[in-house]
Amino acid sequence: MASLFKKSSGVLVYRLTRGYLEFLLLHPGGPFYTKKDLGVWSIPKGEFEEEDAKTAAIREFEEETGQKLDGELVNLGEIKMKSGKTVYCWALEKDVDISEFKSNFFEMEWPPKSGLTQKFPEMDKAEWFILKESKEKIHPSQIPFLDRIIEMLKLEENQINPNIPLPKNEGGAGQLDLFS
Repeated sequence: MASLFKKSSGVLVYRLTRGYLEFLLLHPGGPFYTKKDLGVWSIPKGEFEEEDAKTAAIREFEEETGQKLDGELVNLGEIKMKSGKTVYCWALEKDVDISEFKSNFFEMEWPPKSGLTQKFPEMDKAEWFILKESKEKIHPSQIPFLDRIIEMLKLEENQINPNIPLPKNEGGAGQLDLFS
């Protein structure tokens, strides 16, 4: 029997580039989101029923981005949305090439009551954002996942906020090896 409240699962991909933390977020496709930007971007995720949450997260990432995942996923836990939906999330450090982004499609009647069915990409854009931009762009219910990655990585403020200059390393390149 299906649960009264829906479940969704996804993967929040991050990278450390030029010494800064960036997150991969997706913009929802379809006519309802064409002119919306702030607060509507998302981690690649989707609903599931029978499969386990981690398997669903991997499947959804691949469907919504057109890219395969490899590497060790780290469980970031779950959040409960106002609607009652539970969202499970895993983190993965990976430098995804967004020029290869390709989402799956869905069909819906558009315009409403026209009798016409149109096809739309489930997600229409993929972009990398620093933390400040990510917190503005992402759906507010998903912000805790961003915070959990920062906690997990134990990053310093200058690795999160590009407005604070990075200290010069021994070679003078101005980048840090975050895990040495």
